[in-house]
Amino acid sequence: MRKSPVTESPAGTSPAGTSPAGAGPAANPVTSGTNPVAGPVISPVTGPGAPEPATATPVFSVEGLWKVFGPKSDRVPGSDLAELPAAELRERTGCTAAVRDVSFDVRKGEVFVVMGLSGSGKSTLVRCLTRLIEPTSGTVAIDGEDILSMDRSRLRELRRHRAAMVFQHFGLLPHRTVVDNVAYGLEIQGMGRAERRAKAAEVVTKVGLEGMEDRKPGQLSGGQQQRVGLARALAVDPEVLLFDEPFSALDPLIRRDMQEEVIRLHREEGRTMIFITHDLNEALRLGDRIALMRDGRIVQLGTPEEIVGAPADDYVRDFVRDVPREQVLTVRSAMRPPSGGEAESGPALAPGATVSEAIEAVARTGGPVRVVDAGRCLGVVDHEGLLSVVAGVPVGKAAA
Repeated sequence: MRKSPVTESPAGTSPAGTSPAGAGPAANPVTSGTNPVAGPVISPVTGPGAPEPATATPVFSVEGLWKVFGPKSDRVPGSDLAELPAAELRERTGCTAAVRDVSFDVRKGEVFVVMGLSGSGKSTLVRCLTRLIEPTSGTVAIDGEDILSMDRSRLRELRRHRAAMVFQHFGLLPHRTVVDNVAYGLEIQGMGRAERRAKAAEVVTKVGLEGMEDRKPGQLSGGQQQRVGLARALAVDPEVLLFDEPFSALDPLIRRDMQEEVIRLHREEGRTMIFITHDLNEALRLGDRIALMRDGRIVQLGTPEEIVGAPADDYVRDFVRDVPREQVLTVRSAMRPPSGGEAESGPALAPGATVSEAIEAVARTGGPVRVVDAGRCLGVVDHEGLLSVVAGVPVGKAAA
């Protein structure tokens, strides 16, 4: 089947023209622990919150996925109509292609973010993964099992046990208490009342709502209600959590608090997550990898560092224009080979440290700082290289 025209950075590459040969894969600044001053170097996360290698069997595998709304929609994929712009396709056929020839894999333990503006197809895409919306064509598999061929019983099992969704609108039952709302999915599964309430109480504590078990949704703030929605999804212990813009209706401070909650839960449990958002800062903060959508297609798929440091086209470049590069790009993008005795001693950073952390370290020491991985010096960063990255020019060209 023809691959979607996605621009995906090769595994293990840094932004083009900025990283020395052999620098290796860029670490995710959200999930990498670093020490910006002299002393022991803390390596990237390898515990429950770390995604499995790209060679492992993906949790979700999507290939050539289309969702077309309208009459005789199945005639669009694979035909000349598939290449028409949205307006012309609508005019000629009465159809709207919400998702166009999308392909990607989601690795176990990964936070995979799909982002785009309103109408880009991201929410339709995530609903196709569990057939809340039926795809028009393509393949979707979970752990190698074809979702599109599942009968109603198997599909029900998938939604009840293997994949749970957290929506933007909380959908809480107003007449039920917090603990009974959280236990609702377990009730649907047939679990006894005492057992499901005990399990729900554990999850309520996990999401920071201890002491509020007997409150009704109307007695909670928006952020607290969304925590109940998150707890309800966690209670069924799904393999994958699907988030459809869950925090977009929340105030900025509450939204940040909920993002911290997702990061904490991911680090503690290592659960696979697919997160839909229109907020670039949220995507950069949460995602191990980000798929950026436009007009139903994925225009770039990569790590936060790859998308900010090497945008695929003018659309992506404009999207990331105002992102503080130093908070996303890692020291790999600012490294140069060590000279003299620079590799032997001095302050050290892990390769997953951000440029912002490196700026602080260089400012404190007044000189170059080593980048060390497993006891091996990969290179050094200095004020000139860091300034080049912040300015968006190739390392070594800042003074040119």
